[in-house]
Amino acid sequence: MTLKLGVIGLSEGNGHPFSWSAICNGYVPEHMADCGYPSIPAYLGQQHWPQDRIGGVQVTHVWTQDTALSMHIARAALIPHVVRSVEDMLGQVDAVLLARDDAQNHERHAVPFLHAGVPIYIDKPIALSVRLLDRLWGLQQRPGQLFTCSALRYAQELMLSEADLLRLGSIRHIQACTPGAWETYAVHVIEPALKLLGDADPVSFDVRNLGRLGRGVTVSFGEGQTLDVVAHGKQMAAPLALRVHGQHGWQDLIFRDSFGAFKAALIDFIDGVRTGTERSPMAFNRRVVAIIEAGCRGGYE
Repeated sequence: MTLKLGVIGLSEGNGHPFSWSAICNGYVPEHMADCGYPSIPAYLGQQHWPQDRIGGVQVTHVWTQDTALSMHIARAALIPHVVRSVEDMLGQVDAVLLARDDAQNHERHAVPFLHAGVPIYIDKPIALSVRLLDRLWGLQQRPGQLFTCSALRYAQELMLSEADLLRLGSIRHIQACTPGAWETYAVHVIEPALKLLGDADPVSFDVRNLGRLGRGVTVSFGEGQTLDVVAHGKQMAAPLALRVHGQHGWQDLIFRDSFGAFKAALIDFIDGVRTGTERSPMAFNRRVVAIIEAGCRGGYE
């Protein structure tokens, strides 16, 4: 049976309603070309269609704050229905992709679906405070109804192989950097870094305003590990990258494959919907949001 998804968008600087829908449905190149995010048609054009779309699922409904924009997304990503309100999706879709990264608006868009028991994937970061995260999590009608992540947590190039781990030894410190604003981009490197560091909880945060260089937080963990995260804002170019320091060596990990990461994250969400299982553990998300919240206490000059 084909799983029917609704997509909600769009926030400034975030093209996920276009890209996520295309990964599920396929796309029309001439309409995707003017989506406003040149990287999206570039990496979609490197794939093989229809083989590389996710099978057994279709984005059938789209809503954004602007009907013309919704229609553009629908044409570009082969979505048959444009709706006038998010509530119009209720009873029409099996799950929802909340493809906006403006965390301050997540609750109002997600509440109708959480109350109705509809599974929902909330784009990163789910919240800018642990208090709001807890409130959203408490609205679930069942464990696993709510899924959230940065897709970079699924990026193969930000993972270490068993051979890498053997060569590096125990991980002691990670330096993580990203372009973009702390509130929307720090999560991209926090999640893969925490995945490498294991289950240790943060015990302290050293927040630094780096002026034109951005914003940084150094996190200390109970097992003696440290994580240094810097978001460089719009003032300078930077990769999405981790430098992992172990007892015996270090290794650079640089993000490159947007399509692969987005597709892997969507597949995990969809598998969770089909099986009714939790794929986005609360304990992990609380660690992520705690670091984001600490950084939000800083600021840019």
